[in-house]
Amino acid sequence: MKEYHVKPGRQLNLDKYDPDGTNDYKKTDQGKEKAKAITAELTSRLGELQERLYADGTRSLLIVLQGMDTSGKDGTIKSVMSGVNPQGCKVVSFKAPSSEELSHDFLWRVHQKAPAKGQIGIFNRSHYEDVLITRVHGWVSDKIVRQRFDQIKEFEELLYENGTTVLKFFLHISKDEQKERLEERIRDPEKRWKFNEGDLEERKLWKNYMKAFEDVMAATSTDHAPWYIVPANRKWYRNLVVADRIVDVLEAMKIKTPPATAGINFDTLKIV
Repeated sequence: MKEYHVKPGRQLNLDKYDPDGTNDYKKTDQGKEKAKAITAELTSRLGELQERLYADGTRSLLIVLQGMDTSGKDGTIKSVMSGVNPQGCKVVSFKAPSSEELSHDFLWRVHQKAPAKGQIGIFNRSHYEDVLITRVHGWVSDKIVRQRFDQIKEFEELLYENGTTVLKFFLHISKDEQKERLEERIRDPEKRWKFNEGDLEERKLWKNYMKAFEDVMAATSTDHAPWYIVPANRKWYRNLVVADRIVDVLEAMKIKTPPATAGINFDTLKIV
């Protein structure tokens, strides 16, 4: 899975990353079921590690999910975090900034939503919208975008130095796959609420968005806040990659369950 890691300072060409890729898992029912079985094991392990993180209360994890419309941000959260205790996990979705938020720097509202110690925080879209959609639509200059790249790196370094590990995923789907998913939303009455005509306008800017994502990840993938490009056409493989990386990061923290209260002899303790 580490092949999807964006190495710091490396220029990117998303055309070289196959959104339909499944690595060693064949695109067959057998390969799919094998991947799902491993993902189930990972999500179970994730639940155990999250419990330790919560109990220890000295570290936290921030997961950033970015991608084009229909790339599967909601589905990833629902599937990968299915074994996590909701008390120790919070999802934040960033919409268009309010007038109060616009009166501050662009990271002001984001910092307030960073996870507390012991927590896993998930950003469904994030501070990166301020160097993606704003750039694609020409709402800010390239000079401002470059400044924001540096500010984002400094912000994420601040989080890291204060005990928050940052893990960032770009859910990479093809334009054809997006077309199919949008059409599915139109056909299915239970999914029509997700459809927004604005999605079609953004789709027309696909190449611009791909270029913006390439620049963003090349500029802001660091050792302490890495980006991963996740092949997301196959939902079952997308979930496997994301779960694998999250578990790997939590394992690396080497967090142990806190010791019991001193002075209690649990061998002789009786509850009456």
